[in-house]
Amino acid sequence: MLRFGHFSGGVHPKGNKNTHFYPTVRLDDFKEIHIPMSMHIGPPCTPIVKVGDQVKVGQLIGEASGPMAVPIHSSVSGKVTAIRKEVSSAGRSVEVVLIESDGQYTRDESVVPPVVTDTESFLKALRDSGLVGLGGAGFPTHMKLKVPEGKTAEFLVINAAECEPYITADFRQCAEHPDEIIEGIMLVMQYLDIPKALIGVEDNKPLAAEVLKNELTKLELKQNLKPDISVHLLKTMYPQGAEKMLIYSLTGREVPSGKLPIDVGAVVLNVSTVRFIAKYLKTGMPLVRKRLTLDGSGLKMPCNVNVPIGAMIPDVISHAGGNAAEAGKIIMGGSMMGVALDRPEASIIKHNNAILVFDKKEAEIPQETQCIRCGRCVEACPMHLMPTMLDVGARNKDVEQLEDYHVLDCIECGCCTYVCPAKRYLVQSIRAGKGYVRQAQAQAKEGTK
Repeated sequence: MLRFGHFSGGVHPKGNKNTHFYPTVRLDDFKEIHIPMSMHIGPPCTPIVKVGDQVKVGQLIGEASGPMAVPIHSSVSGKVTAIRKEVSSAGRSVEVVLIESDGQYTRDESVVPPVVTDTESFLKALRDSGLVGLGGAGFPTHMKLKVPEGKTAEFLVINAAECEPYITADFRQCAEHPDEIIEGIMLVMQYLDIPKALIGVEDNKPLAAEVLKNELTKLELKQNLKPDISVHLLKTMYPQGAEKMLIYSLTGREVPSGKLPIDVGAVVLNVSTVRFIAKYLKTGMPLVRKRLTLDGSGLKMPCNVNVPIGAMIPDVISHAGGNAAEAGKIIMGGSMMGVALDRPEASIIKHNNAILVFDKKEAEIPQETQCIRCGRCVEACPMHLMPTMLDVGARNKDVEQLEDYHVLDCIECGCCTYVCPAKRYLVQSIRAGKGYVRQAQAQAKEGTK
């Protein structure tokens, strides 16, 4: 029995969905792209091309090693001009393949639809495609869909909430490709033997819900197909799109501390992820392009664009109209959970769904003051944590306190920082605290060997 409800906590920031009705524009005029060999959670890929090689679109250029890695493919045709170390948007040193585009976008001969007959070949195809979660996490999709022995997937939960301010890329995905979204959902249901799919859309995006419902109606009328797929409008509240919040809102099931969605019978995928699955199984073209939103006070022309992975952020901004004012802050991702870049010279990666550019006035960081014990952060936390105590534990590097207050359950949504009247840097502090705990756990594990 499904129970549609709403998670506790959360915040309601101004949506700023300025590009809601801006159709996606494909951009191709890039002279050089920089493709990092690490765009997923897991070990980096090893380049299998060398300087001087000619490459084509969809050609394998980065070989994956280990189950948590996925291969990387060229997003343009042209010549490899360099392979070197660069600092990634996450602040890590990664190997990058530089390709001078010939502007032709010639398709590689290896790009053919995969042969998929069962669950095993389906998961292998997804790994070969280089697919990671396109909602922002970057977790390899083939691993996410590998249901552990003894577990049963009862629901396929589709995230179309897009609760982050500014970002409208997933909304445009729904508006422009509802047929392939539904097709992708049906493929996942088929090959993973999942009986029911639930699509969650925030109620400030009724058009997205309507086009998806219409697509289901067309299936029934034209093909006499009636899959158990339902579309549900959910309360607009950040972070509605977080896995645990979405599962609770759609099914009433709460994912326990330290557990995964599959432990309550759910598999969660983003709408862009399932749309890619449908497209890949038809065309064989691996993950080489990304749809993203460009917005913020520092831009002349906010828009949604489709660009080759590896395109440099300054080039993308330039092609989309350029800066309206000197940038004070550039964020890769949303304004709540995105990563502020220390320089604009970074490239678009697989799970990048937005670039936000703010002018200097909006980018000013408020001065942090002493905690006044108001409890607003506790009330806003959707994970029922105590951010104040986690903040104290992190600043004191008190691993025991951090573990006692379940620091690793924090999803770093930013609700606590958003509501704090003292402007405490709670998320940054808690993120550091998680690092201290993981380091202590690794050292303890090493000591027991």
